[in-house]
Amino acid sequence: MKKYLMTAVSILALCACGQEKKAPEVAEATPEQVTRVEPPCWWAGMKTDLQLLVQGPAISDYDVRIFGDAEVTGVHKAESPNYLFVDVKVGGPGSCWLVFVKDGEYAFKVPYEIGERREGSAGRKSFTTADLIYLIMPDRFANGDPSNDDTPDTDDKVDREKLTGRHGGDIKGIMDHLDYLEDLGITAIWNTPLLEDNEPRESYHGYACSNYYRIDPRFGDNEMYCELVRQCHARGIKMIMDIVTNHCGDAHWWMKDLPFADWIHQWPEYTHSNCNFAMQNDPNSAGIDQYNMQSGWFDTSMPDMNLDNPYLLQYFKQWAVWWIEYADLDGLRVDTYPYNEKVPMSQWCAAVRKEYPDINIVGEVWTNNIAQLAYWQDGAINRDGFNSNLPAIMDFPLHSAFCQGLNADYENWDEGITKVFDAIANDAFYADPKNILVFCSNHDTDRIGDVLRRDPDRMKMVLALTATLRGIPQIFSGDEQMFTPSSYAHHDGGLRVDFPGGWKGDSFDLFTAEGRAACDVDFDGSPLREGVRAEVFDYARRLFNWRKGATAVHDGRTMHFLRRDNTYSYFRYTDDKAVFVFANNCPFHVAVPWASYAEFTGPRGLSAGTDVMTGERVDFSSEVLVGPRQVLIVEF
Repeated sequence: MKKYLMTAVSILALCACGQEKKAPEVAEATPEQVTRVEPPCWWAGMKTDLQLLVQGPAISDYDVRIFGDAEVTGVHKAESPNYLFVDVKVGGPGSCWLVFVKDGEYAFKVPYEIGERREGSAGRKSFTTADLIYLIMPDRFANGDPSNDDTPDTDDKVDREKLTGRHGGDIKGIMDHLDYLEDLGITAIWNTPLLEDNEPRESYHGYACSNYYRIDPRFGDNEMYCELVRQCHARGIKMIMDIVTNHCGDAHWWMKDLPFADWIHQWPEYTHSNCNFAMQNDPNSAGIDQYNMQSGWFDTSMPDMNLDNPYLLQYFKQWAVWWIEYADLDGLRVDTYPYNEKVPMSQWCAAVRKEYPDINIVGEVWTNNIAQLAYWQDGAINRDGFNSNLPAIMDFPLHSAFCQGLNADYENWDEGITKVFDAIANDAFYADPKNILVFCSNHDTDRIGDVLRRDPDRMKMVLALTATLRGIPQIFSGDEQMFTPSSYAHHDGGLRVDFPGGWKGDSFDLFTAEGRAACDVDFDGSPLREGVRAEVFDYARRLFNWRKGATAVHDGRTMHFLRRDNTYSYFRYTDDKAVFVFANNCPFHVAVPWASYAEFTGPRGLSAGTDVMTGERVDFSSEVLVGPRQVLIVEF
């Protein structure tokens, strides 16, 4: 910190001038004088401090004044002479001018807009247990505008034949298929990153950002992204932005000239993170292992950001707030969360939630170790006293239980569907087990349809469990139709298949009922039982649309029952509503052991309800059989 105090330059004389309304008659800066100002605009009434990053050749030779309803309260030099960090106190909305001063003379000026916030912006609501999240990898979903497949200012060109190449999907493609998502019962969308990723190859995933304030032009532009959010909101669909604070791409513009040498973690030679989350809370770990965990790089093309640099941390705080305000977002998902420096990242979460008290942020903590996972949720009682301020985490232990447990035909002590029971049985470790993202697969895991051996009954079972267990359910695009790419050459590129029908000339259009019914070929070219896509989709659509009104699932507690017969049963309930789920993971019929649930059903007088999938009455006064690998969901 001492270094940053030494490099700070406080321009007291300029600050004393206060707020000046009329800018001097001086020319606007050329791009050769001021390359960029970030954030590109701001709003009145924000709680987040505004610190402008100004970049330009030898810009540190200048002082800065502001004209308009705002005040410069500090100007800080970086180690590179081509940066200034300018603290601004904002007044009301309106147009301002940043005026650059050298040797006491006005040199040039840059316009800066302070906007008026949307009514109720600070109190915006977020994604909750009432939502069902649909994860989209935009490059692989639908190509709505082929004209932007390649652009002059980006390097990686479209090549649909290449598994790890760009395929041309874009924001327009998502907008074109909102009817499909609304019909399916989706209430929130999580897109993998849409910001510019100008890596020369494998840029399609977006996780190597090269410009934090620009939508990748191969997806669209900033305004188109805002239009997508507006169209989603008009349909009651929320928008979650996927962001990465741990690393940028080596094609990021600042990699040619870092503001500070420690803006990123520098090593004598490439050093990969040890990827062991225990380092963040292990009292026995060596210091070098702790440092390597959060300072080692995630990939050779992904420079590791150093959040201990206070200017970078402030940059990322403002960046997150800017996108929420600018695009009217409903929440954030943070990639590779535990790889960040944990204390600055806790401050980052606190800053975003100070601006938006009800915002939900879910962090990717990819571990099956429940103690290590629980450590990262806000409110966790940790021995070291650390609190992440991160509201939500992703339930990788439950995902693992789905993959392992639903593939077993018979129970063998801790094998079979009892693994799901065991995952839920550990909820006592979580500060808030409801605010956990429950998923059967995502863009980084094997496709759940492949994991479950292309069995539509197992697929429907995992969808039913995902939709009815505690937490916030999320499915990966295509899970609702049991996508089974099977080709894991170039692993990630192989499972991130194009959505058939999203490109002109596709053999099948799986966005339509007719296309789903007619599809008889799998992704690897092998025969597929005709109508199986439609079968799984129709099940998912009924399930997800029912879930919208299932308050016992949204808000209820859980009581589950242990059996050693490869079945799993539980109640989700509030004071006046209940949902019963019985999952039969056996290859034969099983009678629901209704008498075993007397502890729950007796005091409530429950004996009959409605099958949510068929609408038929279910009366437990007589034997109720559940078929092989079927799930019975009854609402009382």
